[in-house]
Amino acid sequence: MYTPINQWAEDDRPREKLQLKGKSTLSDSELLAILIGSGSRNESAVQLCQRILAASNNNLNQLSKLSINQLTQFKGIGEAKAITIVAALELGRRRRLEDATELPHITSSKKTFEIMQPIIGELPHEEFWVLYLNNSNKVIHKSQISKGGITGTIVDNRMVFKTAFEYHATSIILCHNHPSGKLQASESDLFLTKRIKQAGQTLDVVVQDHIIITEFGYLSFRDAGIF
Repeated sequence: MYTPINQWAEDDRPREKLQLKGKSTLSDSELLAILIGSGSRNESAVQLCQRILAASNNNLNQLSKLSINQLTQFKGIGEAKAITIVAALELGRRRRLEDATELPHITSSKKTFEIMQPIIGELPHEEFWVLYLNNSNKVIHKSQISKGGITGTIVDNRMVFKTAFEYHATSIILCHNHPSGKLQASESDLFLTKRIKQAGQTLDVVVQDHIIITEFGYLSFRDAGIF
């Protein structure tokens, strides 16, 4: 008996399953079902996609060779759904053609400076950024946490670590610029670093360094022994 997807258990619905369990847990037919959105009167989107895949020997490469006209021969697939499938598979093909981007590898404070100086080194106001790193000490994400005036900015610990958890970062590097050009840590810089470092110890996220950046140079708290 046909049961509409919206009556399935939440864990079995493709969209909800992806959100709850992650994209890798979905079958090819479930991923395709998310793309087309709905099936027909007598068939769910997942069942329809299973039928389409079966006709392509359950091979996505073969499926990608079907034209819009060929896809619309399947009952329940109109032109809009066919175009969506073709576009998604074409994106997958293009992705395979592109070289994987090599993540920046942090080997020294100078490397952090080289990454961040073009972003904040010449700004007329202060900004606070965080580099998020994986177990291999490669930068998986960088994010502006706050933006302030000429003499300072306010940083929310929760934002720093919320992003760390979102990207599964194991360590972070704090960065901010001094528009004045002075490579000297203020009392507020030291207090902020201590506060974030303590939070990181509690949350099991290592704070590797705090680096002050100007147009022509930088100060690494770790290198200077003030970390």
